[in-house]
Amino acid sequence: MSSDFETYEQDFATLTAEITNKIGRVPKLAGEEKTQLVLNVDKKLEEVRELLEQMDLEVREIPAQSRGMYNSRLKSYKQEMDKLEKDFKRSRIAYSDEVRNELLEGEGASSESQLIKLREERAHLLDNTERLERSSRRLEAGYQIAVETEQVGQEILANLHSDREKIQRSRDRLRETDANLGKSSRILTGMLRRVIQNRILIFVLGAVILLTIVLAVYFNFRGQ
Repeated sequence: MSSDFETYEQDFATLTAEITNKIGRVPKLAGEEKTQLVLNVDKKLEEVRELLEQMDLEVREIPAQSRGMYNSRLKSYKQEMDKLEKDFKRSRIAYSDEVRNELLEGEGASSESQLIKLREERAHLLDNTERLERSSRRLEAGYQIAVETEQVGQEILANLHSDREKIQRSRDRLRETDANLGKSSRILTGMLRRVIQNRILIFVLGAVILLTIVLAVYFNFRGQ
């Protein structure tokens, strides 16, 4: 598991180095070349965000006794990501400064206040965009957690259903066993009753035979 995290770390280092280099080039370019570079940096930053999400998932799977160290490393990578986003934002604002200077040269200092206001609005728009992106990422993470929770819930329900069926089958077997025990008890009771009846009959027959013998002996002695 930690080997996967280290692989992500290497990818993170490569991407951040590439992004840092490109952010430094943004203010030095102009026109379509600058626009393409800005779009490319945006794409690379999104790759880094996805990479951090993968690293976060990996950390959750690491045993608790080793998780603290990886959490600290992940936190530092997130801080580095925040710094990159701020540097990128400053580089884009610097580009707007260049546009302002070009306009000032063509239209005069009287429009400077309007361009400053435009710059502030642009910065505000960038802040809102970044907040929106962060909110979107949080919503995606929340959705993923909800999906995982739903899957766990479905598994629990399936287990409960299986356990319920097992309990029901056990109850059925218990009722069947109880019925068999009742039937066996009635059979044993009947057999015991017949044994008692047979013994009583034997005693009665024995008494009759004994009485017959006694009477025979008595009449025999009396006849003599």
